Amino acid sequence: MDKVYVAIPCLDTISASFAQCLVELQAPAGMEIEPHFNIGTLVYDSRNHLAEMAIGSKAKYTFWLDSDMIFMPDTLVSMMDTMEKNNLRILTAPYYKRRHPFTPTLYKRFDIHPKAGIRSEEFEELPDELFKVAACGFGCVLMRTDVLMNVLVSYGPQFSPIGIVGEDISFCWRARQLREEIWCDPSIALGHEAHMIITKSTRSAFINGNVVKTQRRGE
Repeated sequence: MDKVYVAIPCLDTISASFAQCLVELQAPAGMEIEPHFNIGTLVYDSRNHLAEMAIGSKAKYTFWLDSDMIFMPDTLVSMMDTMEKNNLRILTAPYYKRRHPFTPTLYKRFDIHPKAGIRSEEFEELPDELFKVAACGFGCVLMRTDVLMNVLVSYGPQFSPIGIVGEDISFCWRARQLREEIWCDPSIALGHEAHMIITKSTRSAFINGNVVKTQRRGE
């Protein structure tokens, strides 16, 4: 039976909402899911360790989840179906940053040049159909585990930051140098947990419904 290694970097605790989503996560037909946590304060160290463990587990797929994500029970099943039907190797789903202006954690363009530095472009609007991205956050990413091995062989630890670039974007850049493509399925509904601080100035916005509130099912 094929296996999906579920890789979850976290601090010392996880939210009850995330735990409930993880408990209800459904396995694709003919596969078993194997959740693993790595507790640490440096997320890139946690991701590198989880990547090493995923490779050692001989799992066919690795499913990355952040511990502040909210998702439907069939999320993994749906993403696996999209991957198999379209012969993809890396697939993410759209979710939004936890701070204003709540932009998607997706890049239309992200390049790192030794002399020119970083050149990036975010999405103004997301397509309705499956689309390719240059980089993404790793809150919810499904990939073939051999992608991790390929990046390791070529670059060493997969998630070590490149300069000031975050660990997830650094991984995406390395993978793309190896001609790996990163795709996004906009049909997957995700939520990103956020904590709002209520003050006199923010209370009215909250009451009027102008502040985005996290819903358990990512709806």
